[in-house]
Amino acid sequence: MKKYTKLYYKAFGLGLMDFVACEICGAKAVDIHHIDARGMGGTDKDDIKNLMALCRGCHIEYGDKKHYKEFLKDRHLEYMDINGL
Repeated sequence: MKKYTKLYYKAFGLGLMDFVACEICGAKAVDIHHIDARGMGGTDKDDIKNLMALCRGCHIEYGDKKHYKEFLKDRHLEYMDINGL
């Protein structure tokens, strides 16, 4: 498991066998996405504030597209707030 995936699971108290919901649509997440993409100059790459769980469809639809970056940040902050982070 990648370092940033472990960080995400730990922050939200998740185990390997837990259902991880997409932060956009609620389907099963298969990717931990960097909101400020590592390949696009993201600075604090592996901070929990920069990591969000996405299903494959939402990752393709919203991930790594500059015009959705603020939307993703807002959704992730809401998700963190709901989960007490």
